[in-house]
Amino acid sequence: MTATRKIIDFAVADHVLPQNTRANSLRLLGDTLAGGAAGATSEEALNMLGAVRGWGNGEQARLLGSDERLAAPSAAWFNGFSIHCLEWDAVHEPAVVHAMSVVTAALLASVDRAGGCDPDDFLTALAVGVDIASGLGIAATGGMRFFRPATAGVIGAALAVARLESIAANKFPDILGLAYSQASGTMQAHVEASIALPLQIANASRAAICAVDLVKSGMDGPHDALEGPFGYFSLLEPGELSRYGEIIGSRWLIDEVSIKPFPSGRASHGILGAIDELLRDGSLDPDKVTSVDITAPPLIHRLVGRPHKADISPRYARLCLPFLIPLMLRDRIIDPRCFTPLEFANPDLLALGRKITVRIDDNPDQNALAPQSLAISMSDGSRIERIISDNLGSPSAPMSEAQARSKRDLARSLANSDCDPRIFNHPLAYATEPQ
Repeated sequence: MTATRKIIDFAVADHVLPQNTRANSLRLLGDTLAGGAAGATSEEALNMLGAVRGWGNGEQARLLGSDERLAAPSAAWFNGFSIHCLEWDAVHEPAVVHAMSVVTAALLASVDRAGGCDPDDFLTALAVGVDIASGLGIAATGGMRFFRPATAGVIGAALAVARLESIAANKFPDILGLAYSQASGTMQAHVEASIALPLQIANASRAAICAVDLVKSGMDGPHDALEGPFGYFSLLEPGELSRYGEIIGSRWLIDEVSIKPFPSGRASHGILGAIDELLRDGSLDPDKVTSVDITAPPLIHRLVGRPHKADISPRYARLCLPFLIPLMLRDRIIDPRCFTPLEFANPDLLALGRKITVRIDDNPDQNALAPQSLAISMSDGSRIERIISDNLGSPSAPMSEAQARSKRDLARSLANSDCDPRIFNHPLAYATEPQ
């Protein structure tokens, strides 16, 4: 049996989520919806909404944090963008895939146009979609060139929607093929800190809905889209799909997904989490910091090692440790409302940012986020050193209830005042019971 066949069989199989996996799926759903409601009020999301409103007729699906409705593909687009635009969305770290973002946005649109669904069916579809998207990332053997959260995400999301909508099993290869045919997004957007980055998540969310709708209308797709001569692992990135095929169904990958405590690139969270801990336990006096030296794997340097400049954008700032670290030292929190031209040009933040160095270590793994080393020099001549092996919010370093509550409270304060409170209080009801 090919690895592709194993994936199809897994997508259509009867599953009963273990109690712990169900709880993790619900926890991650709540986290994703909260971050999306906050992102929906960002300047970027509101600017993009004007374009989305003109794309199609129909009011089938809700927009996160709003009572407005759009056609399901357009709602999936907006919600996918909102979930990712603040860089606050959960990620499967070994896969380097923000699997919750695309899958959740697509499933919300699917549920809404159907008028609701069974809660356990929703959580199972969510877990299946996240598993497949993350599994494709695990199968990758090289550094990212295409934006994996979107290219792997669209495939996991399309199969999740197909499952939720009870599409015939023999049509799943067509849905996978048409999802792959619409896969897009490159790392150039990340290199340039372009708004195209969350747009790639948005596009994948909409494409997942479109792939299912195309098959429902009678169209077919390529059936060897992953392993064929021009398939995913031939064109988009090198990989060995058997690495996922060998473990599929043996454990739920959604159990391995990390929550992001801070609204910034995940590659910044190891350092920010360590500084947060030092501030909380009183080991670090921010007024005495004279320099911060970081040694980390190549991916960390590439994703968040960029220099701080006075004329950066919010998108750049979310991916810039030399801005994020001074902000954390000053405020003891990363608040998106501080991502403004006034703060970017703040001379104190700029001065400390120039004293932050991010060095590349000799880690050969192009997808590794750890280990990292942190050294903080103080004005009294002392030095604080830490080795970071786990990023805060990962299964091996979970956030405390207080930290999780702090994130929810910040997201709630950023969301629209008339946002459906179920997003924060009863996320599964919000997802499965449209009003």
